[in-house]
Amino acid sequence: MENPPKLPLKFQVLLRLHSFVTSIGRRPNITVNRCLTNLFDLKFSPSSKPNNGVSTRDIVFDPARNLWFRLFVPSLVSDDVSLPVVVYFHGGGFVFFSANSMPYDDLGRRLARDLRVVVVSVNYRLSPEHRCPLPYEDGFDGLKFLDEMGFDSVVFPAKADLGRCFLAGDSAGGNLAHHVAVRAAGYDFKKVNIKGLIAIQPFFGGEERTNSEVQFSKSPMLSLEQADWYWKAFLPDGSNRNHPAAHVFGPDAGDLPGEKFPTTLLIVGGRDQLRDWGMKYYEWLKESDKEVNLVEYPNAIHGFYAVPQLKDCSLLIRDVNDFIQKCLLV
Repeated sequence: MENPPKLPLKFQVLLRLHSFVTSIGRRPNITVNRCLTNLFDLKFSPSSKPNNGVSTRDIVFDPARNLWFRLFVPSLVSDDVSLPVVVYFHGGGFVFFSANSMPYDDLGRRLARDLRVVVVSVNYRLSPEHRCPLPYEDGFDGLKFLDEMGFDSVVFPAKADLGRCFLAGDSAGGNLAHHVAVRAAGYDFKKVNIKGLIAIQPFFGGEERTNSEVQFSKSPMLSLEQADWYWKAFLPDGSNRNHPAAHVFGPDAGDLPGEKFPTTLLIVGGRDQLRDWGMKYYEWLKESDKEVNLVEYPNAIHGFYAVPQLKDCSLLIRDVNDFIQKCLLV
């Protein structure tokens, strides 16, 4: 195996600051000092004026729960061109970040511009204040809102084709995208047609310690100590990591839905502590007779997609684009 990728100096500084703030913001009693962590979570405002070829706007779909999504629309595509829709769920251990946080505003813009898609980045409620299954419900309700809003609303671009919809997410968002896909398989949508699931280093786990968890327990973007804390903050009180939310193919988990579970693209990193859980997920999907495409970047650490300078970032865009185009041909 090659040496780990060298992160840009500016990113290293920001990462160390984030790691320090979140480490002291995560309390031993499984609560979060939001005043502190929010202070260092840089947020970007929406911009109707195109920035790097993409315009953005925020749409509230449930004021009572303060649920909203950020819409990323590529501006260099004419309005008469129909574009697929990618419904995205951000990572952060179910505990940190939001759809307008700096790394996810940047990622949403890159995906919209480079993939030529409309990105709907759903801002779900965070744990431990809102534990499992509430984030799953928020994500699914966002999808239902899109289906009900359809093409008639003035707030949704005419170029967005909900009949060519993809669910996607990274880390905890990849976990959330999977669970939303399971729920969606049993729901009768009127306009939304889910063509595929894009799971980027999805956050799965169990009581068993895997080799990659031990080998990469000190990973700069996600340590084993952080992961354990996140599960305690997210899972229902009294649950362990074998809960079906984490161990989606464990003994307590149900079977996958039938033919309506979407074709899946699974992205794993060779230097990610979640690598082995991702591989187990891949094998489970295959054994369940689901169509799944596995892409592994041997030298990728967890969260590599947040660093555009890394080669694997470009490979991710290429591989996701190939997957989307392949699914649209079916």
